Amino acid sequence: MNNHLRVLRAQRNWSQADLAERLEVSRQSVNAIETGKFDPSLPLAFKLARLFDTTIEAIFIEDAKPEVSK
Repeated sequence: MNNHLRVLRAQRNWSQADLAERLEVSRQSVNAIETGKFDPSLPLAFKLARLFDTTIEAIFIEDAKPEVSK
């Protein structure tokens, strides 16, 4: 799933390690979420939204699904 996490983090001048500490996860987890290799659990997504004072929908972008031709 695509997301705006890197942009939000950069706006606050936080490193991946800074964000990881605030979320109580590893830096590698933050990197995996930012690069779309890992989708966070719902509790972690809510924690991100609270931390950045926004909604989950404002952080994460649902991948477009291909249309099924009939």
